[in-house]
Amino acid sequence: MKIVVLERNSVGPDIPVDCFNELGEVTCYPNTVTVEEVRERVKDADIVVANKSPMNEESLKDATSLKLICEFATGYDNCDLAYLKSRNIPVCNVVNYCTDMVAQHTFTMALALSQSLAHYDEYVKSGEYSSQDRFSNFGVPFYELAGKTWGIVGMGNIGRKVAQIATAFGCNVIFHSVTGNSKVTQYRRVDKDTLLAESDFLSIHCPLSDLTRDFINAAELKKMKKSAILINVARGPIVNNPALYEALENGEIKAAGLDVLEKEPLRLENPLSKIKDSNKLIITPHLAWGSVEARTRCVQGAYDNMKAFIEGHPTNVVNGV
Repeated sequence: MKIVVLERNSVGPDIPVDCFNELGEVTCYPNTVTVEEVRERVKDADIVVANKSPMNEESLKDATSLKLICEFATGYDNCDLAYLKSRNIPVCNVVNYCTDMVAQHTFTMALALSQSLAHYDEYVKSGEYSSQDRFSNFGVPFYELAGKTWGIVGMGNIGRKVAQIATAFGCNVIFHSVTGNSKVTQYRRVDKDTLLAESDFLSIHCPLSDLTRDFINAAELKKMKKSAILINVARGPIVNNPALYEALENGEIKAAGLDVLEKEPLRLENPLSKIKDSNKLIITPHLAWGSVEARTRCVQGAYDNMKAFIEGHPTNVVNGV
């Protein structure tokens, strides 16, 4: 098997992928972005390992030996599933490898924003704390999670983990099912308008699809509490970035924590790049999934998917091949 890893660095150069050598002849590229690069690099491949590289007819039409695509991810919106199914090429993802880390990052941002940590850290480091005449300071109000309503979009593995943690903090958990197919019964399921109106914290954990693209836009942001905190650790285009900028600047919501953006890395033309106040907006560079443990599990998952396919029993196939 000729195995081509298009985005070796997407799991970090510190995480070894030597295990792939057990399965065939491996060629690794640090990163692959354009259709032209994909087309040239995969033309002789039997197996392609990708993450964001476009996997579609334009990029793969010359890859006549291609038998399998493995994602270095759970998401697979870089793949034209219908085209790949028409060629009988399975697409396999890695499931549940980063659930704990994404949930942890969700609360890292929510706690930092709700407790105004950036403000108080700067207050101490600026010398203001040293010059005051009392031991404490709470000039900027901060609040407990207990008793608040935590809304969730997407009750998959990550959404359920966030719900468990929020419950442990004493939150009232509600959720909205975008597809309407959720089987979760232990938390209150609500319609979209109720979710927006009631949530003190709203975290997004759903895949990007035609149903979720622009799911949070200007109209939705106006329906949220002015004290609400929005967290997006799913996919950037689920939240309309210009609309969020306006909502934050106009005080329509209190704050937002984003690990994902409409276009990545952050473009200077994205108005969110103008907000420098970390009490209002925290942006991290799409790292919520990327603990050392999670990235190690991701590589192992891709290896397991390749091995299972080679042995004749493919697993984690997302396009029905």
